[in-house]
Amino acid sequence: MMTFLSLYARRAAAAVAAPASLARWHGLALAVSLCITPALVAAQNYPARPIRLIVGFAPGGSTDLVGRLVGAKLSERLGQQVVVDNRPGVSGIIAAELVSKSQPDGYTLLISGSSISIVGNLYRNSTFNVQRDLQPLALVATTPYLMVAHPSLGVRNVQALIAYAKPRPGKISWGASAPGAVQHLSGEMFKRLAGIEMVFIPYKGTGPMMPDLLGGRLQVAFDNVLVLTQHVKLGALAALAVTTAKRTPLLPDVPSIAESGFPGFDTSGWFSMYVALKTPPQIIARLNAEILTILGTPDTRERLLALGATPLPGTPDDLRRQLAREVPAWRKVIQDAGLKAE
Repeated sequence: MMTFLSLYARRAAAAVAAPASLARWHGLALAVSLCITPALVAAQNYPARPIRLIVGFAPGGSTDLVGRLVGAKLSERLGQQVVVDNRPGVSGIIAAELVSKSQPDGYTLLISGSSISIVGNLYRNSTFNVQRDLQPLALVATTPYLMVAHPSLGVRNVQALIAYAKPRPGKISWGASAPGAVQHLSGEMFKRLAGIEMVFIPYKGTGPMMPDLLGGRLQVAFDNVLVLTQHVKLGALAALAVTTAKRTPLLPDVPSIAESGFPGFDTSGWFSMYVALKTPPQIIARLNAEILTILGTPDTRERLLALGATPLPGTPDDLRRQLAREVPAWRKVIQDAGLKAE
């Protein structure tokens, strides 16, 4: 009868005689496991330190407001501080590239407005491509844009603006929070449809634009309803129209551009979040689940609605589909209008 020791001896001998390829296979498996284990452990322990949320625009704008709201809620749910870091410049490209080059560990996040689907095609020297350079994390919210005028211009609706502007080509200044943002392209589309010429003044965000707009140095603006509504209600600005097909509940008496003589005009802003490529899928899944949970809470929904935004919770795949629709559509608008920024 074969004893335990003799069986053990035979197996040991067989192991010694095993082909060298088998030994190499075991070595490779061990090396792979040693490489994978730290990443898995890091993902399981995530987050173990504060998280940085990069905003590509100046404080006080719509992207900043939404980012701070989501960041504060994420801090509560993750048990780690989420620090908002404003990095304005080049319509959000500086912030996007910073995140794309960060460590893929889930500790550097980006929140962006819908301009992220545009800027790669607008800037002449840019190599940024959102669909290639960033990992989608979540859709967050959507909001209409508002066309406003300073009261000194003396116009209170779209047709009055057109009547004033047509005999004064190049005499009216207008702005948007950043070149290449949907606000900017919405204004360009309106100008072409209306047959008027106004001089575009670029800004690095809504916050830097507001002093000029409220002071009357900037006469017309297309920007986010989140920020402009409070000034409209105070009488500091005149609301001419919203860019979406439907009116906003915040300003129910303000018509849409489509209602004002341009049927079919319909543009809106949307906010989304990203991480660096190769971020572990477990971390992406965790963050997305937390963000969607936050957007589903009554408190967050009410706070977004108060700002004029509607929650638009979406998975990474939902965001990929959104980009697949928006990027080529805005590319065509840019090409048709002959727009390029330096």
